[in-house]
Amino acid sequence: MDLTATVALAGLILALLWLFRVKTSRKNRLPPGPIAFPVIGNLPQVDRNVPFKSFLKLSETYGPVMTLYLGWQRTVVLVGYDAVKEALVDRGDDFSGRGPLPFLIKATRGYGLGMSNGERWRQLRRFTLTTLKDFGMGRKGMEEWIQEESKRLRACIDTFKAKPFDPAFFLSRTMSNVICCLVFGQRFGYENKKFLHLLNITSQIIKFLSSPLGQMYNVFTWIMERLPGHQHTIFAKVDEVREFIEMKIQEHKETLDPSSPRDFIDCFLIRMNQEKDLPTTEFIYDNLVSTVLNLFLAGTETTSTTIRYALSALIKYPKIQEKIQEEIDTVIGQGRCPSMENRKSLPFTDAVIHEVQRFMDLVPLSLPHYTLQDITFRGYAIPKDTVVIPLLHSVLKEEKQWATPLTFNPQHFLDQNDNFKKNTAFMPFSAGKRACVGESLARMELFIFLVSLLQNFTFSCPGGPDSINLVPEVSGFANLPRAQQIIATPR
Repeated sequence: MDLTATVALAGLILALLWLFRVKTSRKNRLPPGPIAFPVIGNLPQVDRNVPFKSFLKLSETYGPVMTLYLGWQRTVVLVGYDAVKEALVDRGDDFSGRGPLPFLIKATRGYGLGMSNGERWRQLRRFTLTTLKDFGMGRKGMEEWIQEESKRLRACIDTFKAKPFDPAFFLSRTMSNVICCLVFGQRFGYENKKFLHLLNITSQIIKFLSSPLGQMYNVFTWIMERLPGHQHTIFAKVDEVREFIEMKIQEHKETLDPSSPRDFIDCFLIRMNQEKDLPTTEFIYDNLVSTVLNLFLAGTETTSTTIRYALSALIKYPKIQEKIQEEIDTVIGQGRCPSMENRKSLPFTDAVIHEVQRFMDLVPLSLPHYTLQDITFRGYAIPKDTVVIPLLHSVLKEEKQWATPLTFNPQHFLDQNDNFKKNTAFMPFSAGKRACVGESLARMELFIFLVSLLQNFTFSCPGGPDSINLVPEVSGFANLPRAQQIIATPR
């Protein structure tokens, strides 16, 4: 049989399998959705540059719970606060699985907290939350680390003497050092070449994940693995980060004092030794490496990107920046370092920080969830092994939940007396059992760093407020803000 005939036969078999799968899906009362093509599914109906907008548009026809096929993968998309909250919070156990994101599975080699399910996920999540709290996440000790790092950031910004600079790399260095203190028990000098190289890699990884090529890798993994391209370069970069982590773990092994753990790695190594003879333990070397990789990548880029976006928003809306500074001057003054105790006395500042996260919409698709067994949801049957996308964008920008969802408006988080008010539709960290483990740390970083910066500088840009474009440069896995030269004028 020649090549053409073989390809044609393979295509026919795939088409028949596809038709059988679609027929079975309809019989099983899946949520409604558009007709899908064999193999490629509904990809032609999805804008690869802004996929969340395509999902939102399709939901106008098919409702808040709909079925799409992203390539071969059956996917249920949840749209709007009611559907997302019902799934992730009210039915948290049914939707606690993590969807198979091939890029991250390969990067972590299937281990670690981020991509795990079942007993592995339960053990690692419980341990990670407990350990990070023990080392100060959300507590006074961590607050002091952040305050100290904020002083170094301010000193760095001072060296520009009110001349334009790109804050991206400086913010990454600062935020990464916070997570490094928790995980590695040390910070790295701002001129440490190895550290700077790793931060550059981290930025490249996030950009790749959000690019059309990164999305193609996650949909057509088998094909992309066999084609030349940038994806192979990125995985080589991931391996560099892994090698650094493994080196740090080895250093910890050689200096470990079980009676006095210094950081996350020490605690994990102690637990590994305690459970080394337990067949069901998940405290093994591969899980340690990949969990540290999860924490390092997420703890570096997410918060620094949010602060970068916040500065752009405050430059675009100088009156909001002025009002924050007036509040800070009244409550804290110029000489004192901000602390979390100040937050309740800075309601407008707190509201602006929340609005930055809502409006930025950092991870519009969330990380995919997964059904680990057959479930019924709102009268629909969702089979085992279905990817579930809680469309966080649809929650953070829903008209029913926000007065002016498409406008940057701090009043969303203020009551009629200008006191801070919560909104249950505020889900930038997702919600339920798979919510971000670093949420309390991120909240602390955002507050202390931003207050500290605005306490000491007024931010502007060479082109003036009207030159600022808050529309993301990339909108795939994450909404990444545009590069922006800023000016920090000492106050």
